[in-house]
Amino acid sequence: MGSKERGKEEIGNLWEVWQQRQEDDWLVGGDSRELAGWVETRSRSLRQWSATGILPKILLAERDPVFFLAGFVAACAANCPVFLANPDWAEAEWQQVLTLVQPDLVWKEGEDIFSAQVPQSFTLPSPLLLHCSTASAHIFIPTGGSSGQVRFAMHSWQSLMAAVQGFQQYFGVDRVNSCCGLPLYHVSGLMQFLRSFISGGQLAILPFRALQVGQLPTINPEGWFLSLVPTQLQRLLSEPELTAWLARFQMVLLGGAPAWQELLEKARYHQIRLAPTYGMTETAAQIATLKPEAFLQGAMGVGQALPHAEVQICNEQGDRLAIHQVGLVTICSRSLALGYYPHPFPTPTQLQTDDLGYLDEQGNLYLVGRNSHKIITGGEKVFPAEVEAAIWVTGWVTDVCVLGVPDHEWGEVVTAIYVPSHKLSQISTAAQDFKAALQPNLSRHKCPKHWLAVPAIPRSENGKLNYSQLLDWAIATLSR
Repeated sequence: MGSKERGKEEIGNLWEVWQQRQEDDWLVGGDSRELAGWVETRSRSLRQWSATGILPKILLAERDPVFFLAGFVAACAANCPVFLANPDWAEAEWQQVLTLVQPDLVWKEGEDIFSAQVPQSFTLPSPLLLHCSTASAHIFIPTGGSSGQVRFAMHSWQSLMAAVQGFQQYFGVDRVNSCCGLPLYHVSGLMQFLRSFISGGQLAILPFRALQVGQLPTINPEGWFLSLVPTQLQRLLSEPELTAWLARFQMVLLGGAPAWQELLEKARYHQIRLAPTYGMTETAAQIATLKPEAFLQGAMGVGQALPHAEVQICNEQGDRLAIHQVGLVTICSRSLALGYYPHPFPTPTQLQTDDLGYLDEQGNLYLVGRNSHKIITGGEKVFPAEVEAAIWVTGWVTDVCVLGVPDHEWGEVVTAIYVPSHKLSQISTAAQDFKAALQPNLSRHKCPKHWLAVPAIPRSENGKLNYSQLLDWAIATLSR
C-alpha cells in the first residue's frame, strides 16, 4: 500500500511506514541517507538491549533533527518507552526529570550516555526494570503548563495516529507537506513530522532564528503547511519579504498561546491563510481549528472540532451547558493522552481543561481565558485575555501579560507587565495614557491598577508564559 493511500486506511506501526519511506527524499534541508544510517545505529543498540530481555526507558534529548528523528523512529519501532526531552532544560529541570523518569538510556548528541553539557553532578541511574504502568502508552511528551513543572503526557501510537487522520480528514488532504520551525520534542513539532511522514509528504525543518533573518527553505510554499505561535507570526509580519512568503502558504496554523486581535487583523489584511487552532499536549496538538477561508472572511474563534474529537462546554460539576454559555472546555477525543506519567487519567476518554469558552450554533469554539488565571478584584471577575487584547490595540506594547496580584483591600488587583513599543515615549505617564486609551473598551474594574514596564517578557519556545514566576516577580517589584 502506498503512503498516499495509507491516510485513508488504518495506519500501521511506524516501522512499517519507515520501511516504505526510507528510500524517499522526504527531508528537505536534511540528509535522508544520514537519517537512515542513524536509524539503523539506534535500532542495533536496542536489539542488544532486547537480547537481555529488557525494553529500556529512553530519554531522547537530541538537539540535531536527524539524531532526534532517528531516535524516535527506532524507539517507537522497538516499542520502547521514549520520553522526549528539551536539550536546553535548566539544571533543576534536568534533576526533576531524571528523578521522575529514571531512564535506562539517554540519547543526547548522538551518544548513549550524558554529554559534557549535562552537569557533572547528575549521575545516570543504574538500568531499571521499571516501565510505564499503562502498558499501551510508550510515547511521553513533555508539558510544563503555566507552572513550569515538567510533566509527561502519556501517548500511544494509536492516539497520535488518530490526530494525524483527523487532520487529514478535516482539511481534505491526503499528503501533508510541513514546514517546521518549532522544536521536535514539543507536541506541535512532533505532530508536524508525523503528519508529513505518515501521509507520504515532505518535512522541512528550519530553526525559527533562520526564518527571521530570511534563510528560507527551498520549497514552494503553495503546497505546504506552516505552524507558528503568535509571537513568531508577529515577528515575521514585521518584515515585508517574510510577509509575502507567508501569504503563499496553503495554510498557516496558529496556536500555542492566545493571539491578540490586532495580530489577527494584520494577518487578514495581508491575506495570510491563517488557521487559528486550539489544542494541547494532552490532545496530540490541535483539537479545533478555524479554516483559513472562514478566517479571511472575518470569522473569529478557533473553529470546529476535528473529526476525531468532540468539544463540550461544562460547569465545574461536569454538567453540559447550552450554547453561548461560558464554561470549562471539555474534550472527548481518540487522540487524548492516557494520563501524566506514571498516573493514568481517572476518566481516560474525557478531559476537562482549565480553559474557559463557549460554543455557537454551528459548534464553533470561542475561548475566553483560563479559569486558573481568572482575577477576582473587589468581587468582580476579570479575564486577562480580554484586558491583554485591549492593551494590544493601543499599539503601545510589543508584548504584555496581565495577572492578578494579591491585595488586602481588593483581594487581587489587575496588573499589567508590558514591553513598551517606540510609540510609548514617556514611561512616566504610561499609567495615565493607558487608562485614557482603555476607558472606551474596558470597565473600570478591568483596567490595570499597576503597570510594570520590562525590556522583555520571558516566554517558552512555543510562546507560553510561566505565570507563577511572573507573579512572584510582580509581587516582589510592587513591594519595594
